[in-house]
Amino acid sequence: MLQPKQRLTGLKASQFRHPLDLEATQSLQQLPGLDLLVRTALGGVAEQFFYMENIATSIRVSDRQLPDLHASLLEACEILDLDVPHLYIKQNPVPNAYTMAIRGQQPFIVVHTALLDLLTQEEIQAVIAHELGHLKCEHGTYLTLANLLLMATNLLPWGGLMTQGLQEQMMRWVRSAELTCDRAALLATQDPRIIMSVLMKLTGGSPKLARQLNLDAFIDQARDYDLASQSDMGRAFRQMQTAQLSHPLPVLRAREVDRWAKSSDYQSLLLKKSIGYSNKVKKTGEWWNW
Repeated sequence: MLQPKQRLTGLKASQFRHPLDLEATQSLQQLPGLDLLVRTALGGVAEQFFYMENIATSIRVSDRQLPDLHASLLEACEILDLDVPHLYIKQNPVPNAYTMAIRGQQPFIVVHTALLDLLTQEEIQAVIAHELGHLKCEHGTYLTLANLLLMATNLLPWGGLMTQGLQEQMMRWVRSAELTCDRAALLATQDPRIIMSVLMKLTGGSPKLARQLNLDAFIDQARDYDLASQSDMGRAFRQMQTAQLSHPLPVLRAREVDRWAKSSDYQSLLLKKSIGYSNKVKKTGEWWNW
């Protein structure tokens, strides 16, 4: 059984949004027409397409279908003060989960069966809560645009030239948004080791190896990467490693979760205290080169 947790009634996205996510979002909002294009021109078609795709090729979770997963979803939504989206389980050998909500009418989360096979019940809830973070922060519009840009780059011979600058900006935003959603997962599970364990298993786990993995050793590995990144050459290598990624490196995500779990902002949210939120990002911060 999952342990009772603190409900965060009235939780706002601004109270846990990662500052790099906030900064990158504000930068995208300065590009005219992007949000309107996705929401109006593509929103209705995309939502209907994915709804038909999901109900045709996945299992829809409910109180009558996989009720334990449904209970985990309900609890995470209650903690994060969020309406309950549809949750689908799709047969797929690649551990993954994703979400979409372009116009907020048919939000959904999809979790692959390979991910369920890899994780514990608490870790699965962390994945669900991570995806709920995208919905809480209304990331859906820009996530859709990022996927469209990737498709243009892969399918059209001139797509890479046209979209390279925008794609780099979008990828920087996507990586920053993932940090915010890791925070949402932490708020829902209220145990940083659960989130870091998910990241460890996604890095090099399998159903056969999962029980043998050592989380403390993985956290030490994250600290070693920090140390290796402190030199000029290390920072350059780190930037090269992350520039084209849609997600931050798992070791860095684990380190960031650990830091935020120890912060006064996180502790204040759990205690339902009023917190101040800074919109400023320090350019000397560890994540600036994303």
